[in-house]
Amino acid sequence: MHLMNTYGRLPVAFARGEGVWVWDTEGRKYLDALSGIAVTGLGHAHPRVVGAITEQAGRMIHASNLYRIPEQERLADKLAAVSGMDRVFLCNSGCEANEAAIKLARLHGHQKGVEQPVIIVMEKAFHGRTIATLSATGSRKVQAGFEPLLTGFSRVPYGDREAIEHVAANNRSVVAVLVEPIQGEGGINVPDDAYLGFLREACDRHGWLLMFDEVQTGMGRTGKWFAFQHTGISPDVMTLAKGLGNGVPIGACLARGAAGDVFSPGKHGSTFGGNPLCCAASLATLEAIEAEGLLENASRVGGLIRAELSQRLAGEPGVKQIRGKGLMIGIELDRPCGDLVKRGLEAGLLINVTADTVVRLLPPLILRNGEAQLLVERLAELIRSFLQMETPATVAG
Repeated sequence: MHLMNTYGRLPVAFARGEGVWVWDTEGRKYLDALSGIAVTGLGHAHPRVVGAITEQAGRMIHASNLYRIPEQERLADKLAAVSGMDRVFLCNSGCEANEAAIKLARLHGHQKGVEQPVIIVMEKAFHGRTIATLSATGSRKVQAGFEPLLTGFSRVPYGDREAIEHVAANNRSVVAVLVEPIQGEGGINVPDDAYLGFLREACDRHGWLLMFDEVQTGMGRTGKWFAFQHTGISPDVMTLAKGLGNGVPIGACLARGAAGDVFSPGKHGSTFGGNPLCCAASLATLEAIEAEGLLENASRVGGLIRAELSQRLAGEPGVKQIRGKGLMIGIELDRPCGDLVKRGLEAGLLINVTADTVVRLLPPLILRNGEAQLLVERLAELIRSFLQMETPATVAG
């Protein structure tokens, strides 16, 4: 095999998918409770998206951003309508969207006369694997070996208000806060209800930009278009990707107010970003989420899964917490549980473990009650069996 060794791949290859189900090359069937890590929110082979891609590919796949792209303009209008933001930059991935946000914040700082702009970021955050987004990420495991990282970031514990105020009092070069409304890779960490509101107030008070990384939480994942919409406040900048194209690579950096006017021609760009094919897929994705009531479905079915898991795993030694919002769910155990991913495959279930001890569920937004019940039954049995067989000491090695 000539692929670079960048993934510890599982011993399975998928041949096709339909809805919440996928089949491997041997014909075995699996319930997809991961959605390609929050990407295929509409499930696999959704007819609306398939039709849009097919039709657009027959007309035009790519056009340079040196020219107007009607599909791009329609997508930007739609994203602005559902988010309340003013301006949209389209790119190809989540890390590119976050790169755009970091550049925007730094340029904003320079325009205000700040020579060395600083962005406050969070412990346990994940913003991508480019050098800038890696520097903003709060994980030494993924940063190790790529030093020297970029300066210009001040890291604080997630959810810690006093740490924010401490930085504000001691660093006059802060220009923005970059934060995930719910930390995904960090372990499905959900802040208290008032934390994001506190960040909004702090940013307003200090003249900072509030920037939400909604790459994983956006596009209906939490039961709203975007996780910030649960709070009653709005960011100045927001980044999207993953579920934005239901599997077609596309990302976006949105901004409002003064932040929307920071970039000017030549300050940022993308060769492939916002091409007609990706925009057609994204428009179809947005239309399907609305037409099929998937925001409400994600909220309802996600609540059902959390309630059923809580009931089935109640009193189970080793289960520390079941948390999340909508169809973004984490089950934290008291020990490393990466082996559950392979056990899940054997049980016909695609799941993920993040932060070593958190089983992460990100099923498609189209998941229905019967499929959710099946997911709960299989997963609860897997977790019980794992906890009974593996003590914390034996798992740790």
